[in-house]
Amino acid sequence: MKFRAYLLMLFVVAVWGSTFVLVKGALAEATPAAFNLLRMTLAFALLAVVYHRSWRGIRRSHIAAGAVVGLCLAAGYQFQTIGLVRTTPSKSAFITGLVVVLVPLLSLIPGLHPPGARRPRWNAYVSAVLAFAGILLLTTPAAAQSILPDWSSINLGDVLTFGCSVGFALHCIALSHVSPRIGFQLLALLQIGFCALFMAVSLPFIEHPHVHWSPRLIGALAIAAALATAAAFSIQSWAQSVLPSTHIALLLTLEPVFAWITSFVVMGERLGLRAATGAVIILIAIALTELVPQPHVPTAHEA
Repeated sequence: MKFRAYLLMLFVVAVWGSTFVLVKGALAEATPAAFNLLRMTLAFALLAVVYHRSWRGIRRSHIAAGAVVGLCLAAGYQFQTIGLVRTTPSKSAFITGLVVVLVPLLSLIPGLHPPGARRPRWNAYVSAVLAFAGILLLTTPAAAQSILPDWSSINLGDVLTFGCSVGFALHCIALSHVSPRIGFQLLALLQIGFCALFMAVSLPFIEHPHVHWSPRLIGALAIAAALATAAAFSIQSWAQSVLPSTHIALLLTLEPVFAWITSFVVMGERLGLRAATGAVIILIAIALTELVPQPHVPTAHEA
């Protein structure tokens, strides 16, 4: 049973990592917010059919919880996809991975601290410093005749992607508050449904939507909705009942690695020495956060 859980979670992480390149290509055929809305609507339709029996158990408190979690999830996806238009898949994946570092830090804020959880330990703060240094190396070249970063080179896509990691971190914290009270089938259904709803409401304020239907776009939507959203959320929810949560989190740190490998193979993207060093430092920061027991371990953040 555990071996199957490890294999399935490794599959999920590989799907999440590879979809950065997949979505990057699809954004040539559709605007970011429109793609997100189509993806979440399709994923919700699939979950509504698969978990049709869960509709009977919905209560008002469940709806409120699903709305909060769905709002955080929508914010994370919107920032991530809009940022991906302006940055590379591998950089997007590494910055998104900072959610593992941000969760314990944001948990210090009154009201966000997960019930019954301990305060972050020393490694959370060390990881935050390392992660910040890694981001600087990954996203900014050195200034002329200096090892210091050239701040003027920071990409808007990098900044937006950091906003996505904050959104996904808040999503993780929200899940820690509501998941003990709601079954994973119903919670997956409600959060994806509300995520699609919030994306629909925000769409006119974000962009003028445009969709050019093509085989590439249809394929990307099918994989992103069915595998990277509906199936991935369900698999991880099941795997967390079998495997230790720290093992799940460590598997999630492989997501940026899969993203870079896919970007290298498909797009020929290469990281220079400075950027590669930053990426390695970010992975070290993420691993340091999870190797020492923490008060809370993030759940799924998706690409």
